[in-house]
Amino acid sequence: MSNTVVNAADEIKTLMNLVWFRNDLRTLDNTSLQQACSNDAGVVAVYCFDPRHFKMGPFGFKKTERFRAQFLIETIQELREDLRKLNITLLVYLEKPEDVIPKLAAKHKVSQIYYQKEWTAEEVEVQQNVKQACETSATFTANYDQFLIHPEDLPYDSYEAIPNVFTQWRKTCEKALHIRKCVEPQQQPKTNLIDEPTEIPSLSDLELEEFKIDNRTAFPFKGGAQQASQRIQQYFWESKKLQVYKKTRNGLVGTDYSSKLSAWLANGSISARIIYWEIKKFEREEVKNDSTYWLFFELMWRDFFKYISLKYGDSIFKIGGILNKDYDWHSNKAAQKEWISGTTKYDFVNANMKEIAATGWMSNRGRQNVASFWAKELQQDWRVGAAYFESMLIDYDVHSNYGNWMYNSGVGNDPRDRKFNIQSQAERYDSSGKYQRLWLEPSLFD
Repeated sequence: MSNTVVNAADEIKTLMNLVWFRNDLRTLDNTSLQQACSNDAGVVAVYCFDPRHFKMGPFGFKKTERFRAQFLIETIQELREDLRKLNITLLVYLEKPEDVIPKLAAKHKVSQIYYQKEWTAEEVEVQQNVKQACETSATFTANYDQFLIHPEDLPYDSYEAIPNVFTQWRKTCEKALHIRKCVEPQQQPKTNLIDEPTEIPSLSDLELEEFKIDNRTAFPFKGGAQQASQRIQQYFWESKKLQVYKKTRNGLVGTDYSSKLSAWLANGSISARIIYWEIKKFEREEVKNDSTYWLFFELMWRDFFKYISLKYGDSIFKIGGILNKDYDWHSNKAAQKEWISGTTKYDFVNANMKEIAATGWMSNRGRQNVASFWAKELQQDWRVGAAYFESMLIDYDVHSNYGNWMYNSGVGNDPRDRKFNIQSQAERYDSSGKYQRLWLEPSLFD
């Protein structure tokens, strides 16, 4: 009898929890990781550079170009370091998750698989493929972990009840605001580490071009949770730029006109909750004003687009958008070439398009103007613009990207259906012409 008990105990110890990292590339405030570390089984982690993310999409652009790919590589390097401090091994593969995870589950006797829940079409298909391919008895635990306000804490009975107008949603949520505290994972014993080396791919492995950072970029930052923490330290506590955020957020030149936290938020190397609680700390220790509120306000916009995506599903990718509008969209290859190359009739549009092509970054003000020009003035298929941004932007987030493009194209959440006056915008936000000269006359700034 005693031998049976010992053998059973040994078997329990060999069981493993698997954390499948997706767009939650952090150890702090990661619910899946925290859950996996909280029981008696061992913990191993996996990240897959899905080859499909680096292939050509339906509109002729690679789904992920070199700028975001490099930021992702850097993020995974830091994630591996941070996990190792917890005595957890991160296994990295350049393969489809549905091809890798079932093999890992069988090899390491995985009893539970934890992951961040996604709901857009391609991500859902991968989730289903992984579950179908796993022939083990592993239990899957999904967490909604990319929100500021957790879905269970929304003041609505269903996603269908969420209004289409941001202001209505924001005011209702603010009245019943509940932001969850951040969670921390437990360090595992050193015996938990697995001697199973895997390599993080390079840009060339992903069939992407190597590049040097343009010295004009407003986003010279690297990927990773440690880098995100350093940015908060610099932007909040050292320069204290947070206290003037609302005044500077429409800037165009330099690193500090905005928080620049969107890229780390997009791949989940920082959570919206971490930022929220850091804002609250700043308000207690430094100042509470309209600028500190406005960074929270922008986090609310991010949440709103995620909930609109949950409410409407694949409609956010359709040409009629969530409003199912029937506009007369055009498809002009010459216009597309001019827009992408920055050779349109507007210098302000051209400067922004040259910036994104050279750096993978564009200001919020720039994004709204080039989107309005493409969709409203040229009346070109807005999904082409959204797909180009998806390819190029370091801070691409599926919900914010398609939500903003719908908004600026008249098929989304803008109740006023506005069209930007490009010339007026340039005069207002670049009255000295400094930004336009920076990108249209680069020899002056070498």
